[in-house]
Amino acid sequence: MDHRLVRGIEDALGWLGPGLLGREFARGTLPEVSLGERLLTPVRLLDLIMRRSMTSARLRCLQDGSDVHPQAYLMTKAMRRAEAVQMVDMARLGRLLKEGATLVLDAVNTYDATLEVACRALQWWARELVQVNTYLTTGSAAGFQLHWDDHDVIIVQVAGQKSWEVRGLARPVPMYRDAEPNQTPPEEIVWQGTMQPGDVMHIPRGYWHQATREDHGDGYSLHLTFGFPQRTGVDYLTWLADQSRRDEVLRHDIARWDSVRLRGEQQLAFTDAAVKLAATSSVDDYLAGREQELPAARHVVTHGLFGSPREVVCVTEFPPHIEELDGTVSVSAAARRMTFPVKALPALRPLLGGQPVNLDQLTAVTGVNAHALAGLLIAEDICAEVTPDLAAGYQGLLTGVAR
Repeated sequence: MDHRLVRGIEDALGWLGPGLLGREFARGTLPEVSLGERLLTPVRLLDLIMRRSMTSARLRCLQDGSDVHPQAYLMTKAMRRAEAVQMVDMARLGRLLKEGATLVLDAVNTYDATLEVACRALQWWARELVQVNTYLTTGSAAGFQLHWDDHDVIIVQVAGQKSWEVRGLARPVPMYRDAEPNQTPPEEIVWQGTMQPGDVMHIPRGYWHQATREDHGDGYSLHLTFGFPQRTGVDYLTWLADQSRRDEVLRHDIARWDSVRLRGEQQLAFTDAAVKLAATSSVDDYLAGREQELPAARHVVTHGLFGSPREVVCVTEFPPHIEELDGTVSVSAAARRMTFPVKALPALRPLLGGQPVNLDQLTAVTGVNAHALAGLLIAEDICAEVTPDLAAGYQGLLTGVAR
């Protein structure tokens, strides 16, 4: 999937692929400053919030660096023949923004097709799950106090200006659940300055940072924060622990009440089993299994009730694994494994390429019945029908889209 945001981030940061993600602080500017507006605008964000049920766990408002009580901008709306739902009181929210506030919406990619596609493109690029949060700040409001994140972030300034202070690490690679607290920021300032529209910044996990508009007065700022929680050695060991359930030795009760000799023998048996498990289950096995076994993203499923799809797109969280065997092609993705004749490969590659594909055109170009192939991939939740809203999420953001 060749997405303009991925290429823009690489160009802005001077990266060739995701290899430097989490390694060092970096900043730059998108080659196409207008790309940010294509992803999201302040008015579109407010329109999106207005049309959905929201909770304080997903939507937050801050003034003077502290959370505003949700009752100040959320209301309970009674629905006819249904229970009440929580929605945003747009008039109250508008007054808060006019006074100066920071509005934070988490995981906006679950609500918006354009950002859903952008996150999927970043996932295929980084091979990690990606979530995007939005931050709309008005007037001279401050945001969060100096803090660190337990994941790497790439920040894209979409509109307006915002001042940042980024500091280094106080504890190497800190974690959300950690052996020691990480509560005291370092004195070293890595970068201090103002983000302008089109600017991009990469802050690795554990770097302390804060952002504010306190020195800008009137106006507003909108930025997107893409979060990359990369896998760690702890995640690998957790996976090994799950794999250990296959070994009868490790399923036995600990010999708490037996003799010291028997407990010692069991300790040796546990150790031998653990070493064997680690030796036969590599980090590469863990990463490959995770990518191929994770279910596909949410998508519309029509079962052909409204006619056969004209366009389809691969909706797996990570790129499908395609392997050519003797006269066959194996596809592994979304906890599925499928086998096709090798003659299907010219059509399979576009269908699994992450961009919308017109089935009539693909059939004409390859001579393969793309409708039949797409039907199988849709049935296994690897591909999905392209709805108008989903199509809009790709429009103008991919290069070389096969239509």
